[in-house]
Amino acid sequence: MSNSEIKQQIEAILMVVDEPISEIVLAQVLEFPTEEITIALTELADSYQSENRGFELRSVAGGWRYYSHPNFSAAVEKFVLDGQQSRLTQAALETLAVIAYRQPVTRARVSAIRGVNVEAVMKTLVSRGLVEEAGVEGESGAILYVTTSFFLEKLGLNNLADLPALAPFLPDVDALDEVLATLTD
Repeated sequence: MSNSEIKQQIEAILMVVDEPISEIVLAQVLEFPTEEITIALTELADSYQSENRGFELRSVAGGWRYYSHPNFSAAVEKFVLDGQQSRLTQAALETLAVIAYRQPVTRARVSAIRGVNVEAVMKTLVSRGLVEEAGVEGESGAILYVTTSFFLEKLGLNNLADLPALAPFLPDVDALDEVLATLTD
């Protein structure tokens, strides 16, 4: 079978997947070496990019999937939302950030960090598939929460190591010293 036919089969499969699919799974299904599948995927992604298509093929969350091109996000957002609001609240975004950077983490720990009860927000994040239970903390017996592969997919990340560093968003030590000095005066 030619490289062109392999690419066509990959395209056909990628059109029906609802989550990223790995090279290994594609290789098993198509009965080709993983290396050939990886080359074909890379060539497809490069060709879509060079042709300036309205979509792109990306490797995200350990697999490959089609995504609309970022340049057309406004049009896609308008089509998908069509007046509906499905965005996360500020509280949900803050809670999700705490979980993403501190996972695995208990609901009590997230509440302590945020300074508010996060029970309802956690239920929302779990129901949207962004967060899931990941066991129990040994000492307290509290449920531990982690982000899901769906979370990585929505953020366009391959793994948690791709999360941006927090340090640039934190105040420097001198600024904190100044704030503390004004509070003690």
